[in-house]
Amino acid sequence: MTISIAFMRILFFVLSVFFMTTFMLSSPTGSVQANAILGIVLGLVFGCVLIGFDMTFKRFNLRSFNIATIGIFIGYLMGQALVLIFDAFLDISRVSIVLQPQTLEIIKIALFLFGTYLGTIMTLRASDELYVSIPFVKFSPTTEKKKDLILDSSVLSDARIIDVSATGLLDHQLIVPRFVIKELYALAEIGDEFSKAKARRSLEVIKKLEAIPELELRFSDTDFPDAKETQGKLLRLARLLDANLLTADISRIQMASIEGIRIINIHTLSNALKPLMQAGEFIKIKIQRYGKEPRQGVGYLDDGTMVVVNGGGNYIGDIIDAKVLSVKHTTSGRMIFCNAIDEENAEDDYDEEDEDLDDDR
Repeated sequence: MTISIAFMRILFFVLSVFFMTTFMLSSPTGSVQANAILGIVLGLVFGCVLIGFDMTFKRFNLRSFNIATIGIFIGYLMGQALVLIFDAFLDISRVSIVLQPQTLEIIKIALFLFGTYLGTIMTLRASDELYVSIPFVKFSPTTEKKKDLILDSSVLSDARIIDVSATGLLDHQLIVPRFVIKELYALAEIGDEFSKAKARRSLEVIKKLEAIPELELRFSDTDFPDAKETQGKLLRLARLLDANLLTADISRIQMASIEGIRIINIHTLSNALKPLMQAGEFIKIKIQRYGKEPRQGVGYLDDGTMVVVNGGGNYIGDIIDAKVLSVKHTTSGRMIFCNAIDEENAEDDYDEEDEDLDDDR
């Protein structure tokens, strides 16, 4: 795709120079050399303008282009309608209103531009609700499209979303609602100190996500003024766009399940990506506190996974070697159960002594 785009840019750049030079050489005025130089310069400038527009609108996908085209067409019809209404009004009141021709032209141009602009903007703002259909005919895609992910304020405050997005796993999928950004700006100004810091961190995360070129982060202007809570707006937007909701707030899961919307929790995703421990492996762990059972010690891996060590209660504050017994999956993450190596050796020595006693008997 990159090679094709580069080829088309070079082709149109060369064509711009060629056509401009040919046109200037066909001019009857001026010398041939001067016209050729002027044509080359104009071609280079026009080619740079073309590539500049291409670079400016590189995030303007085909759907956005189609919506913009429909918006311009609707705006054109609205502008023409306003001009026709104005002409009809003048015909009716020709006796009482007398305007200069230039004034009439200015008014008509203003009405036409106003109608075109208003129709285009209204179409773009309602792009998520615009569907082109034929009566009694329903079109369904031949392949199932990957669902988009709507980001809420809780996941935007978690810097891990930047690392996940940089992997390319979420390219062309992430959507940030404008009403979430408005809420963050409001919290950054009038909230308490904790809320201000969290809102500023979320806004910084948005800027960093925008800086990832392959991600193509999208913004949704769709709002629901009748809904007061942001959570309700997010659920309605997810239902409207047929998208999933990416969050770091566990409390959203119950309401979303009632609404029939799939929630993807970044904490659950993080736990799923933690490295697995197999029974029989050896790990080094720092015992930080006592466990629930006698002589049990509890430590934590670098990713926060809890490690329960039998016989580790005697080594609080020390780093010891432990042997993995089993791994248990819970709703809050993983728990690893181990035996301290010294405990294992003590049990082995005890078993060997029992065997020696049995042999003597």
